[in-house]
Amino acid sequence: MEAFKIKNGLSAKRYLGSTGADGSGSFLGGINEATYDSIEFNLQDYAYAASFKPDGLKMYSLGNTNDSVYQYSLSTAWDLSTASYDSVSFSVASQVGTPADLAFNDSGTKMYVLNAGDSSVYQYTLSTAFDLSTASYDSVSFSAASQDSEIHAMVLKVDGTKFYLLGRGNDTIYQYSLSTAYDLSTASYDSVSFSVASQESSPMSMEFTNTGSTLFIAGIGNDTIFQYSLSTAWDVSTASYDNVSLGTVGWRDLTLSSDDLKLYILSTGGNPLRQYSLAVNYTQALDLSTGTTFSFTPSGATTVSFTNPPASGNAIGFSVEINGDGSAITWPSSVKWDLATAPVALASKELYTFVTTDGGTTYYGKKAAEGLA
Repeated sequence: MEAFKIKNGLSAKRYLGSTGADGSGSFLGGINEATYDSIEFNLQDYAYAASFKPDGLKMYSLGNTNDSVYQYSLSTAWDLSTASYDSVSFSVASQVGTPADLAFNDSGTKMYVLNAGDSSVYQYTLSTAFDLSTASYDSVSFSAASQDSEIHAMVLKVDGTKFYLLGRGNDTIYQYSLSTAYDLSTASYDSVSFSVASQESSPMSMEFTNTGSTLFIAGIGNDTIFQYSLSTAWDVSTASYDNVSLGTVGWRDLTLSSDDLKLYILSTGGNPLRQYSLAVNYTQALDLSTGTTFSFTPSGATTVSFTNPPASGNAIGFSVEINGDGSAITWPSSVKWDLATAPVALASKELYTFVTTDGGTTYYGKKAAEGLA
């Protein structure tokens, strides 16, 4: 099928046929698709970790030189370019001599600081949520020294019933349960672990997506962030390496936004904290059993697949009508595509109309509209 152009003020011809059912979804792209936002912020002290309030309007860092936690405000949620120091800090020096990581519960009334020196986590209470000036030590701690002598990172599950520690001594993640949510005095080891030694010989940081189904590990052995999938959310015994990674300089800490769309990376130099965006990929499933014509507008780069193809004997093909910004797509007519099984990646923000046809071969054609508003 030849390409053709439609001039300004004219509409492309529509195909006749019943409209088929369609469904769409989205999923995060791999860590290898992360892009740097060219935004960074210098934290107080020699920073070893950073953490955010769930709404993205407060940020906290853990400094190694002064053994203190520092508080910041962001005027625009999750945008480091709008961050400023609140001139509020809290010393953990009485408990922690080698600070490595920190975490908060979702309500901002509990704070947890990891001490690499004794592989222990220490628990604090904030009488005013997310206000470090109201923090005090709970005289509650939990030791993981029996699992690893060099614990360098921690993650708290969103509901407070699980937490995870990353040991540099054995290059392993360890999983723990809290019988009372957020209360370290009720913590116990699950006897569940996962080794990352095949990817990273000196792991320093980890982060889970908020669903608990994806895990990122970073270290200074390979200067790379590695991605893992958990077939059962929050169960590290079901983790497996995705063969997906992002290579760069050594990483001290990783932190995700609550919607998993922003990634914040602190280098081993202690500063600055850098902001990255994670890709969102879209899927579109078109059901051929209900009609022959399909129209949708992708939200971004979209993979399209077809389900319920016609009965045996009918070959499947389609034509594409671009009725958006005028961009053309170049698909050589010599390429064959089995619509029943193969997906295709389409450009974003254009309207596509798919048409099923009968014929002796499976094929696809192309049309290009130009100059339409």
